[in-house]
Amino acid sequence: MKYKSINSRFIVVFSIILAAALLRLLPHWPNFTPIAAMALFAGTYVDRKRFAFAIPIAAMLLSDLVIGLHSIMPAVYISFAITVLIGMHLRNKVGVGMVVFASLSSSVIFFLITNFAAWQASPIYPQTMAGLIECYIAGLAFFRDTTNGISFFINDLIGTTFYSAIFYGSFFLLQLRFPVLDRSRF
Repeated sequence: MKYKSINSRFIVVFSIILAAALLRLLPHWPNFTPIAAMALFAGTYVDRKRFAFAIPIAAMLLSDLVIGLHSIMPAVYISFAITVLIGMHLRNKVGVGMVVFASLSSSVIFFLITNFAAWQASPIYPQTMAGLIECYIAGLAFFRDTTNGISFFINDLIGTTFYSAIFYGSFFLLQLRFPVLDRSRF
């Protein structure tokens, strides 16, 4: 019986992660994607740490191969690995407030890491503290561009929070309907 619960739970969690990767391929506003929510969810519900990292990163890599790659991809993957760690921190504290806080935190971390990488890779900004600050300010101005949705940064915040609510909420409801998925009952 115990192995059935492990397998059933893994299949449901893996299916949600796979759905997130596939949703990324559908047309959407810029940065309104399920990827950070997928990384949070995997960190929370994939039991083996190496799989908690490997599954969402592999799903993201496969979708990136379809969408396209760019020079700061390592920074993107690092930010999502940190998001998996945040999800791991949620494991025994899943609740609405914690999931919202984790979603918002992952968006801010993504902004800080990817803009740092853009500063390092771009000849536009001097490689000084003033250049880094200028890059972050330019990034904030870019996030206020409302031509594609509400704004680039707000799209990320809303998208991550929206998909986190969908993934965590769906899994919660599935656990209520199918107790075999709920580890706390064993």
